[in-house]
Amino acid sequence: MFDKILIANRGEIACRIARSCRRLGVAVAGVHSAADRDALHVREIGESLEIGAPPAAESYLCIERVIDAARRCGAQAVHPGFGFLAENAAFARAVEAAGLAFIGPAPQTIERLGDKASAKREAVAAGVPVVPGTQTASEDVATIVRSVRELALPVLLKAAAGGGGKGMRVIRSLDGVESEIASAMREARSAFGSPALIVEQMIERGRHVEVQIAGDGCGNVIHLLERECTLQRRHQKLVEEAPAAPLPKPLREALLADAVRLGERLAYRNVGTVEFIVQGDRYYFLEVNPRLQVEHPVTEEITGIDIVELMLRIAAGEGLGMSQADVTHRGHAVEVRICAEDPAAGFIPSTGRIAQLAFPPGVRVETGVDAGSEVTSWYDPMIAKLIVHAPSREAALDRMQRALAELSVLGVTTNGALLQRLLGLPETRSASFHTRLIDERIADWKLAADEPPVGAFAVAAYAWLSTQRGGPASGVWSSDALTGWTMADAGEGLAPIPALYLRAGAASAAIRFSARRSDGSLRLAVNQTPVELALRALGEDRYLALFGELRQRVRVVLDGGHIHVHDEVGAHSFEALPYLSYIGAQAEVSGDLRAPMMGMIVAVNAQPGDAVKAGDVVAVLESMKMEMRITAQADGVIESVHCRAGQTVERNAVVVKMKVGEGADPGNLEQEAKIA
Repeated sequence: MFDKILIANRGEIACRIARSCRRLGVAVAGVHSAADRDALHVREIGESLEIGAPPAAESYLCIERVIDAARRCGAQAVHPGFGFLAENAAFARAVEAAGLAFIGPAPQTIERLGDKASAKREAVAAGVPVVPGTQTASEDVATIVRSVRELALPVLLKAAAGGGGKGMRVIRSLDGVESEIASAMREARSAFGSPALIVEQMIERGRHVEVQIAGDGCGNVIHLLERECTLQRRHQKLVEEAPAAPLPKPLREALLADAVRLGERLAYRNVGTVEFIVQGDRYYFLEVNPRLQVEHPVTEEITGIDIVELMLRIAAGEGLGMSQADVTHRGHAVEVRICAEDPAAGFIPSTGRIAQLAFPPGVRVETGVDAGSEVTSWYDPMIAKLIVHAPSREAALDRMQRALAELSVLGVTTNGALLQRLLGLPETRSASFHTRLIDERIADWKLAADEPPVGAFAVAAYAWLSTQRGGPASGVWSSDALTGWTMADAGEGLAPIPALYLRAGAASAAIRFSARRSDGSLRLAVNQTPVELALRALGEDRYLALFGELRQRVRVVLDGGHIHVHDEVGAHSFEALPYLSYIGAQAEVSGDLRAPMMGMIVAVNAQPGDAVKAGDVVAVLESMKMEMRITAQADGVIESVHCRAGQTVERNAVVVKMKVGEGADPGNLEQEAKIA
C-alpha cells in the first residue's frame, strides 16, 4: 500500500477519498485554487497546496501544476476523484511519467473508453449493442450538422470527452441547429477541455442503468452489481439507487455480462462504470466512465465494499482481492444530490454564503461544505449527497423522503423540496419512470416556494428584535434604535408605527411590536395580523417557538442583514430593514438587463441601435460550467452594451441597457433578466 497520495480534486469527493486513506493509514495531501483557500476539503485534508486562480482551467485542470504539487508533497500516487482530470489520458500519462502511480485505469484504456466515440467502437467490437449514431467525434460544425440530418429527429448531441449532462443538447428541430451545436461545444470545452461532439439517436422514455466494474489489469474483471440513474433533468442525474429498480432477470444478467465482457476485452484496470439505456426489453450501450462515479456510495452501501479502498489496492498492485462469487448485496440504497440551485428560477445556480447547514441524523452524508462556506460560480453547484440504506426499495425511498424533510440549508436555495417530490411520484414508486419524466412534467409543477407563513415572519421579527440594543432583553420601549415608539400605543400594547420591514421574495410585511413581558413573550403584528410569540433556546440555532398554546421547533440564523428561518414548512430567508430606512416598495422599472449571477460572458449578440424582440438572446453567461441565456423581456432597442465576451461579471451587474419599444409591456421588464 502507498505511504502517501495526492488527491487532485476538491469538494466532497476529496473529503471522501481522504477518509478511506486515513482508515488505511495512508497519508494524504490535497490541492486547491485561490477560491478554495478556506474550503472544507482544505481544512479536512490538512495539507493542501494552492495551484492557481479560481477558473478550473488555471488550477484543477492544469496538469503541470498538479504534478508539481504531487512532487512537492512527497506523494507516491495521485487520485483524480471525478470530473476535472479524472478521464484525461494525458494527465494519467504525466502522472506515470513523473514516477507516480495513477489511481485509475491505464492511460491507453482512458483513451479507448474515456472518449464516447472510441468507447462505442470498443463496444461494437465486444458485441455489445450500441445506440445508432456517429462513432467518430467531431469539432466541425458542418460535419456535425450533416450527422444530425442523417438521423431521424430527435437526436442527441453529446460531449465526447465528458459526462454529467454538460455539453449535451436534444435536437428536435433543424431550426437553429448550428446555434445549439456551438453552445454544446462551448460548454464541452469549458467542462472537459475539448469541444468535440458525437451525435446519437435520442432513445425516448428509456431507463438509465449502469454497471460498476473492477479489474486488475491482467484480464480479471468483475461487476459490483448495477445502479439505477433514471431520474434526471436535462441528462443530469438527481437520484440514484442500487440495485436497479426491478428489471427482467434475463435483461439484468445480459447487462452485467456485457459490462464484464467489455472490461475483459480491454484488460481493464481499476474501477469504472458501463452505462446503458434500457427501453422495454432491449438495452443499448451509452458510454464508459473510466473513473470513480458520483453515485458510487449506493453500491458501497449494498455490497459493503469500499470502492475507494479497492481503487487504492489495485493501483498499489494488490489485485482485486475478491472474485465474482464474493460480491453479494443486502437491501437497497438511495442517493440524492443536494445542489445549490433554484428550481423555480430555471434551476439557476444559487451562489452565496451558507449561513447554516444541518444534516439529518442516521444518514450517510458526503459533503464539501459547512456553515460559512461560500458557494461560488466557479464550480459545480452540488454541495452534498445524502445516502440511505434500508431492507427494501420502498423503505429506502421512505427513509430518504424523511431525511430530506429534516435537511436544513440556509443562505442558499437548494433543490431539496424538488427531490422530495420526485421520490413521492407514483412513477418513481412503481419504477415506471423514464429519463425524460422530469423534463416532460416539470412545466406543470409549481416549483416556487409558498410565501412564508405568518409564523415565520413573526419568528424572524422576534429574532431581529433580540439583536437590537434595548431588544427583548431590556424592553423594546427603551430602545434608542427604534425611534418613535414612545408615542401612545395603537391598542393591544402594539406600537402605532412599524419598526421593521421584512422581505422574502415577493412577500413582505411591516412589523409592529409590543413591550416585552416578564416571561419573554411579546405581541407583534405582521402587517395587520397579531401574533403572540416567545422563543426558547434549545441549543445552537434551534429554538422552541411558543405561539400561545402551539409549540413548534424552528431553526433561526442571523446573517448580516438577513434572517433565515427553517420551520415545518421549509426554509425561508428574510431581508430585514429598519422601517424608517426602508425606501419605497415601488422600484422604477427600467430596461436594464442584469447578470443573474456571477459568471463569464461567453457571447454578446446585440449592439447599440439593434432592435430586439421579447425573448431574443442578447448575451450568454457561463457559470458553474453551464450556459445561461440573458434575454430581452419586451420589444425594444439596445441603448448600450456593458459587457464583452471573456469578461467576468458580478451578480446583478448591468450587461445591456435597452429602451422599451412602443407597445411593449414594461411591467414584465424586471431588474433581473429571465433565464431561457
